[in-house]
Amino acid sequence: MLAIAPNKESECRDTIKKICDSFATSPIAREVAEVAATGKNVEEHYFLQPMEGVSRTGYRSSWWTQFYYVLWRSWLTVLKDPMLVKVRLLQTAMVATLIGAIYFGQQLDQDGVMNINGALFLFLTNMTFQNVFAVINVFSAELPVFLREKRSRLFRVDTYFLGKTIAEMPLFIAVPFVFTSITYPMIGLKSGYVHYLIALSVVTLVANVATSFGYLISCASSSISMALSVGPPVIIPFLIFGGFFLNSASVPAYFHYLSYFSWFRYANEALLINQWGTIEEGEIACTRMNVTCPSSGQIILETYNFREEDFAFDIGCLCVLIVLFRLGALFCLWLRSRSKE
Repeated sequence: MLAIAPNKESECRDTIKKICDSFATSPIAREVAEVAATGKNVEEHYFLQPMEGVSRTGYRSSWWTQFYYVLWRSWLTVLKDPMLVKVRLLQTAMVATLIGAIYFGQQLDQDGVMNINGALFLFLTNMTFQNVFAVINVFSAELPVFLREKRSRLFRVDTYFLGKTIAEMPLFIAVPFVFTSITYPMIGLKSGYVHYLIALSVVTLVANVATSFGYLISCASSSISMALSVGPPVIIPFLIFGGFFLNSASVPAYFHYLSYFSWFRYANEALLINQWGTIEEGEIACTRMNVTCPSSGQIILETYNFREEDFAFDIGCLCVLIVLFRLGALFCLWLRSRSKE
């Protein structure tokens, strides 16, 4: 409010004069004048001081106070730009409708099996790229402001990171909900509320893993352009390890450990188990006998080298990746703040 904006000097100075005049006639100004008249130290009464019991840390407020105000400020930032939220939800609904129209009404035959498997993997790729690029510039863009506040001992790194990420979390729950709710019935995936809710949970976890990975790239990059350049090449290997383009049993030994960080692998296995795990022998119609036709859901899972008993493990690994990527992002942001100081 007190800044002098370029090309608006006269307007800004008028605003500043009004603010100063309003303060001069306010009760707090009269109180300050009375304190000064009595000979007391005005700075001791009215300047920011470290809180009692927290002064040794150098911060002016407690951890919870910092977290509350960063969360509140970040939430206001989201609310002040409702058009961005509407555009993201509308974009998600349009893409979901397009995918649903392309894969509309799949039947349980050999063609439908291939189409459904492709549609489920498309769920993962869409959620990944949409959410990674939605947050890949968040910390890079706000880094100068954050570093200034950090040097002023206003906020800790962890309170800023947690407040910022938690404020944006509702959007990354709403986006997969809209996407899954439209595409799931249109494609004709496994019927039943339980199967729908499982698919929704997996897609939501993928969206949040992708968001966490986007935070990691954003915090590790020195600029927005660097983050946008680094993002896609880093995601591609994880996408290949998802089991759709490369069979899980065919991953080279020297990339075996890297594949454990692929959220595509765990999510693809979980979605396929949810879709095909209860499909019994004979439920898949083999309309053309001259082509390979999986006669049951178990054969489909075995084709991908997926096991039904690994479902809980896949869900757990997705949760672990969310925490792991966010801890990595927090560590990178802490290193950036230390190096700048």
